[in-house]
Amino acid sequence: MSKISSPPRGRQQKQSATNKKLSKSSRAWVQRQLNDPYVAEAQKLGYRSRAAFKIIQLDEKCGLFRPGMTVVDLGAAPGGWSQIAAAKKCKVIAMDLLEIQPLSGVEFIQGDFSEEEVQKKLLEMIGGRKVDLVMSDIAPNTTGHHDTDHMRIMALAEEGFYFAQEVLAEGGAFVCKLFQGGASGDLLQPLKQSFAKVRHIKPPASRKDSSELYLVATGFRSGPI
Repeated sequence: MSKISSPPRGRQQKQSATNKKLSKSSRAWVQRQLNDPYVAEAQKLGYRSRAAFKIIQLDEKCGLFRPGMTVVDLGAAPGGWSQIAAAKKCKVIAMDLLEIQPLSGVEFIQGDFSEEEVQKKLLEMIGGRKVDLVMSDIAPNTTGHHDTDHMRIMALAEEGFYFAQEVLAEGGAFVCKLFQGGASGDLLQPLKQSFAKVRHIKPPASRKDSSELYLVATGFRSGPI
């Protein structure tokens, strides 16, 4: 990663004056963004978000992408993960409740991936074929209460897993965000039955003070659980 230079002094003064008008938590967030080399590098490289580096690092470790494969990105906005998958010459279909600005090589479905109508649109796009990778960086709004936040993100992970079971081809992979504590037994057992390998990984681009980590399941085996 290239060295990131400091912003000009005038810019620093303007940001400082602006920060005084923000709440304490907002000021902390702004300062963290300013001090984060991944944010600066994402802007430099034209990535939609710093999250792009997370999927890059997961790919480097697990070999997720291959040219020509079909990838579905759940909760894709603003498009950082889809952007990387498309750059790897994959066919990418992004889904989100929010609209996404167009990305080269990425088709978009606006809606809830768990809804039947949205799934029908996906099947139409892929011609009824199966896909090679389902990835999800979705996370719920956190409450600050560990058990509540863990249960909420586990519910999203389970929805993603059920979706992946329906659309993945043999040997496919599933990636989703979790919080520390990893997958509980209710999810981990069926995952291990459906995939040859299941890992929990915290990529370097995940902030040290963040409780996030990623579940990476590879070698999908279709059939009843």
